[in-house]
Amino acid sequence: MSRLLTDFGAFAADTAHRPLPEAVWHHARRAVIDWTACAVAGSVCPPVTLMAQALAEELDTGASRLLLGRRATTGAAALVNGTAAHTVEFDDIYKEAIYHPGAPTIAAALALAQSRNADGPALLRAVIAGYEISTRIGAVMGRAHYRYWHNTGTVGCFGAAPAAGLLLGLSGAQHAHALATVATFAAGLQQAFRSDSHAKPLHAGRAAQAGVQAAQFAAAGMIGSPDVLDGEAGLGVAMSNAPSWAEATGDLGERWNITAMTFKNHGCCGHAFAAIDGALALRRQLGIAPDDLAEVSVATYGEALAVADIADPRTEAEARFSLRFVVASALLHGSVRLDAMSPARLASPAIRALMARIRTEVDPDCDRAFPGQRAARIGFTTRDGRQASFFQPTRIGDPDAPLSDQDLEEKFLELAAPVLGAARARDWLAAIWRLDQPGSRFPV
Repeated sequence: MSRLLTDFGAFAADTAHRPLPEAVWHHARRAVIDWTACAVAGSVCPPVTLMAQALAEELDTGASRLLLGRRATTGAAALVNGTAAHTVEFDDIYKEAIYHPGAPTIAAALALAQSRNADGPALLRAVIAGYEISTRIGAVMGRAHYRYWHNTGTVGCFGAAPAAGLLLGLSGAQHAHALATVATFAAGLQQAFRSDSHAKPLHAGRAAQAGVQAAQFAAAGMIGSPDVLDGEAGLGVAMSNAPSWAEATGDLGERWNITAMTFKNHGCCGHAFAAIDGALALRRQLGIAPDDLAEVSVATYGEALAVADIADPRTEAEARFSLRFVVASALLHGSVRLDAMSPARLASPAIRALMARIRTEVDPDCDRAFPGQRAARIGFTTRDGRQASFFQPTRIGDPDAPLSDQDLEEKFLELAAPVLGAARARDWLAAIWRLDQPGSRFPV
């Protein structure tokens, strides 16, 4: 087994019992709160509602559960809940890896925690192990990987496998084999979500399911290729630019990436966030109405336009990846929440008229700073000839401009209460905050 996988495997096994800083416990609970809010909201939307029909033979049986309580096999629970968490595009981000770790990692951890009757601390430790390993693999794979691949589908496998493996009680060597095996399952093409499609959230669910299966296989004694990440035909060469893996484990167990998550403040693709935040800030600064704008310019990094600049969105999925649509909607309505993708908004003459006055381009400085910085430059030209610009250096919700615990609670209630009811949503929120206490359980 390569030193890389040996180190990752030892870390995963050790996370089952090692002392953890209080900040790590706290941020793990924040991650589960955010994941649950997104997954509850996504559970009543396609493709999740369609999956319930397709997977009928794997539901109403088994020891795991879907978010709304329906029994499921462990694999089906991971698949469906992981998909649900990524469906409404509100789930967390680790920006250096261009990756949503929560959707696959927590779905896998929860499915195993339920089937093994594990308590809250065991669930959180599994989540932490998955976040720490996968974010480091994602950061190494880098921007070159993101050119064609959807990191939440590919890198997400490396969050799900150790999360599941910790709850199965894998040894360090077994964890390493689970990681080696799951590398061969890594998949998810960006082209799948550059137009209307249900595939993008499925990538997260499939990564969760793959991680569960790889951990189960390792528990049964199956072995994986020891140099599948760093070998001459390994993941780094095949799916990136042959990056150096030297730093992947250097600070493992010392710097905790789970404390540096981005929690979304808008219900759309995160690549549009800096543009939304900057446009709203400039509008507040000038005190003008959207009708006063003759032109809006958005200059940002290249991936934002490659992934999230659908010019004429006609569906909810396309709208989430249309920078001009979400910026126009934010300027007219003050925010981009779930209702921003409604049929009425999609057909709104006011939004369409403002979209026609928005132009987008790549800003070289913003492009060079990506992925570590997600920035945008916004320019306004008013109908009476005034011009103004604003540089948005980060996104609200990024680690350097984080959502507070109260902000996160409000987001949870906004997304979960319409599905669960207000009282039940508050009960779930309180229960998740207590997950670090021995004997506690996730509310489903």
